[in-house]
Amino acid sequence: MKRIIVVCIFIHIITSLHAQVGGSATYTFLKLTNSARIAALGGENISINDSDLNLVYHNPALLSAATSDNLVINYVNYFAGINYGYAAYARSFDKAGTFATGIHYINYGKFIKAEATGEITGEFKAFELALNIFWSKPLWDSLITAGVNFKPIYSQMETYKSFGLAFDAGLNYVADNELFSASLVFRNVGAQVKPYVEGNYEPLPFDIQIGITQKLQHAPFRLSLLLHHLYKWDLTYNKNGNLAYTSVPGNSEINSKEDKFNVADNMFRHTILGVEFLPSKNFIVMIGYNHQRRKELMVPTRPFLVGYSWGFYIKISKLRLSFGQSIYHLAGASNHFSLNFNLGDFYKKAN
Repeated sequence: MKRIIVVCIFIHIITSLHAQVGGSATYTFLKLTNSARIAALGGENISINDSDLNLVYHNPALLSAATSDNLVINYVNYFAGINYGYAAYARSFDKAGTFATGIHYINYGKFIKAEATGEITGEFKAFELALNIFWSKPLWDSLITAGVNFKPIYSQMETYKSFGLAFDAGLNYVADNELFSASLVFRNVGAQVKPYVEGNYEPLPFDIQIGITQKLQHAPFRLSLLLHHLYKWDLTYNKNGNLAYTSVPGNSEINSKEDKFNVADNMFRHTILGVEFLPSKNFIVMIGYNHQRRKELMVPTRPFLVGYSWGFYIKISKLRLSFGQSIYHLAGASNHFSLNFNLGDFYKKAN
C-alpha cells in the first residue's frame, strides 16, 4: 500500500508543470550519460538504490552514507572526436547528512577557424563543464531520502562564453524489504546568468522524471522503468513528412488505426526500460531499451538494434569496473567506461 501511495504522490506533483524539450535548450551536455552502468540501462535511471556513487548524478536523493568515501571516474569516447567524462567523491556526516562533489566536462575537439570568404585563419576549441555539489538526508523513518545537486555551469564556444546556474532535486522511497524503490527528480532547474550573446537568454534542458525499480525476491533479476519529460505529452519533432504519421484522405478506418498507433508510440517515447541480471554481488549484466532514441535515430529500412544498450559490472578486489555500450545509429555506438572504488578500503590496508 505504501508503494501505491508514494507513486500517486509523485504523479500528482508533476501534472501541472510545463517546460521545454529537445532542440530548444542550451547546455545540453548536462543530459549526457556518464556512467557505464546507466548507459547500459538505456541512458537514464533514477531509482536503483545501492552504493554506486555514479547513480547520484541522475538523482541526488540516491546519495547515502553507503557511498561515503567512494570515488568514481568515468570516460566516454564519443562521436566525431568528442570526448567527455565525470568524476565525483562523497563523504557522509552523522548529523549534517551526506555530501558529494563532482566535475562534469565535455571536449568538442578542434575546429578550423575561417573567414566568411573561406580563408583559414587558425584553429579554435570548444568545451563545457559543470561543477556538481550534492547533499542528501534521510526523512520519514529513513524510508524517503531527499537530495539536491547545485550546478554552476561554464561554456566556451570559440570566443563566445556563457555562465549558468542550475540544480537538481530528488526524492527516493525504499520499501522496508529493500526490493522496491521509487523516485521523483526535477533536473536542470535554472537559467543562464551570462548568455553567449548579450540579451539572448536560452532555457536549460529541464526534465521531470519518475522511476521505479523492483528486484525479484526469488530470482536474480532487477527491473527498472523510467518515465521522462512528464510535463510534455508530444515528444515528436514534426508530424509532417514523418512516416510514422500517415493519413489516407477519406479512409477513416485506416486513419483511426494510425491514430491509435501514434498514441501508443508517443506514450512509449516517454519510457526507458532496464533489466539487471545479478548472479552474484560481484557481477552484474545489464540491458536497456530507449524507445525515443530508437524512433529518432534509426534508419527505417534498417533499424538494427538502435535504441538498445548493454553492459556489465564486475568487482575485482577493491575496484569496481563497468562497461556500457549504447547503440545510437546503424553507423555506430558509444562505449562507456567507469571505475568506482572506496578510498576507505585502501586506508584500512595501510593501517
